Amino acid sequence: MKKQIQIEISEDTTQKVLIPKGFLSKTKLTKISFGSLSQEVVIDRHERHSLMLSKDIAEQLKFPNFSIPLHLFVNNDTLYIGPLVGIFTSGFTPFQMRPIGERSLFFSKLLSVKKSVGALPFVFGEQHIDWERGVINGLFYHHDGWETYEVPFPNVIYDRLPNRKSERQKQLKLVKERLQTEYMIPWYNPGFFNKLDINERLLQNEEIAHYLPETYEFSSFSEIEKMLADYGHVFIKPMNGSSGLGIHQILYDRFEGDYYCRFRNQTGDNKLLKFPSLESLMSHIFAERKLNKMLVQQGIHLIRSDKRPIDFRVHTNKDENGEWIVTAIAAKLAGPGSVTTHVNNGGVIKTLAELFPIPEEQKEMEEKLTTAALKISQALEANMEGIIGEIGFDLGLDRLGNVWLFEANSKPGRSIFKNPQLKDFDFLTRKLSLAFSVYLTEKVITRPEEMFK
Repeated sequence: MKKQIQIEISEDTTQKVLIPKGFLSKTKLTKISFGSLSQEVVIDRHERHSLMLSKDIAEQLKFPNFSIPLHLFVNNDTLYIGPLVGIFTSGFTPFQMRPIGERSLFFSKLLSVKKSVGALPFVFGEQHIDWERGVINGLFYHHDGWETYEVPFPNVIYDRLPNRKSERQKQLKLVKERLQTEYMIPWYNPGFFNKLDINERLLQNEEIAHYLPETYEFSSFSEIEKMLADYGHVFIKPMNGSSGLGIHQILYDRFEGDYYCRFRNQTGDNKLLKFPSLESLMSHIFAERKLNKMLVQQGIHLIRSDKRPIDFRVHTNKDENGEWIVTAIAAKLAGPGSVTTHVNNGGVIKTLAELFPIPEEQKEMEEKLTTAALKISQALEANMEGIIGEIGFDLGLDRLGNVWLFEANSKPGRSIFKNPQLKDFDFLTRKLSLAFSVYLTEKVITRPEEMFK
């Protein structure tokens, strides 16, 4: 059972909790819980529509003095207030205005959706945990500013580590392991996806395999020659790359017999170089790169606008009922001479309506992308370890109308939301990334055997 209700703190010290008369429970309630803390209390009813904590109970539960609607969950004789959501990250600074550096704005916007979700989120890192006392000095965004409150361990943890380097740190791995195993706290969106691993797992699903371009771990020049003969162009990209960095497009002109490589150099300039052979191209472009950490992927002849290739960013999120939904779709047009559609390389973000002004065509494209994204989300969830709550897909449409999966991102970037027409989608993705915590909290309270089987 769950219900969303306003939480208030009274000034008295009566060791009491007052709940609305209309709030029904099959059992007599004798305890109240917030995060990892619980307290035996007297629970009475009152005429108001809010839940009232006496001041002493709020202090014992370490409940911050926020007047905010939260969810109530009931299991056996205990009333749970929450969810209290810990957002785990790294890269903290000593500055009050920007405690997480350049990402402070992102986190402030994420935490600002708390009232619409009915959750109480805070940001924390390894250094904020007091293991002996079982509390965390969490960073809350409240009244348009950052404030620190000592709170219990949370009901669930949302992983927002910024990169693979931080994810590999031994100390952060130990924090995650301890909170999951010793404290049985669900941890969602752990880890960054590996492109080859994702490809191999999805290939096993017949319903999904047709979305996947031919992709291999680099092994030989002859393999690239064969793919160039089949497809005309291929992409060579890092297995664990992000933001379009390190991607090279190799093209073969079968009439002239020349090879071309399009890429972005270290100074940020787009380059297109011509070579008489594949060997000369590879030795010049990849002389200092470890090719055993690269993928070779089939080139797709994408639909275009103004002669510029287009791909699509599609966000999917799990909602408060644990169901996958599509929360955002945007088109990305490649910058002039760019090997990718990324904004940092001159890409332009457009809505589907801008790209497809004919309503029927727009609807058809939206349905194709939505169907693919939901099917792949479900397949990834079934084939990956851990709890996945959101995914950002880079999808393409070829000239025949087929959908292709280029990348799946467990921590999707948010550059598409720079388009002001996508403002509502920006809010929805942030809202649902926290709303999923409501579903997980109810599940871990009422059906923990399903979470930790």
